[in-house]
Formats: sequence, C-alpha cells, structure tokens
Amino acid sequence: MRKKTQRIDSAAEALLGYAADARGNGLVYVRVSAAGNRRVLRLPFRIAPSSDDRAVAYAALTVTARRLRERGYRRVRFLLGDARFVSEVAARSELPAMLVLPYVRLRCALNTLEAAGVESGDVDELSARARAEVALNQAA
Repeated sequence: MRKKTQRIDSAAEALLGYAADARGNGLVYVRVSAAGNRRVLRLPFRIAPSSDDRAVAYAALTVTARRLRERGYRRVRFLLGDARFVSEVAARSELPAMLVLPYVRLRCALNTLEAAGVESGDVDELSARARAEVALNQAA
C-alpha cells in the first residue's frame, strides 16, 4: 500500500521569535504562513554556553531553515526582529571569528532552499513567548 504524502505550497513566510539561556539551551517559535494557512512551530536548539545574541540568531534561523526544508518548503521569506542581524546576513559582511562557523552553517541551510529572503519585521509576540519559556526552563 502506498503511503500518502501531504502536498503543501512550497512558498512560505516565517516569522521567528527566539531566545537562549546562558547554558546554551535555545528555543525558536516560528509562525509559518503558506497558502492561507498558519501554524506555529516550536523548535529547540543548542549553542555554546554564554553565546552572544547574534550567535543565538544564527542558530535560530539555521534550525528554522532546515526544518522548513524538511517540511517541503522551497521558497521562504524569513522575518526576524533584529534589524542589525538581518543587515549582517544580507550584506555578507566580515564577521568576528566566533561567528564564522554559525554563519557558514546558516548559509548552507539557506542554500538548500530555492529562494530565501531574510528581512526585519515585527515578531515581538513570538520573541516574548520564547524568552518567557527559556526563563521558565532556566528557573526550573
């Protein structure tokens, strides 16, 4: 018997809100909108302990790009709340040594997509949700 595969529209918009604690436990909430449907994904990730905010952003976007690719999305417009990070990714500017590997991982993940755009947008609700859950987990 053949397994039925779900057909999805391969284009999507993904809003990301993310946070990580000092131990390197991170979480990204992603609101994916495609073909008139919306869903929120909760994606955990790990980074080096006490990484700076940009390393958290790189990890969050990388795990999101990989997961959306696994789900069949091929063209994705990513929106993040950090305009500085967005311009850094778009400009492909020179980075400090500690961000080179996260940048390479991100570029590899984005290159698996047919088209990927990274822009800044209003993701305050998702960011607050991620920060709250990370804080709760850290306190536990």
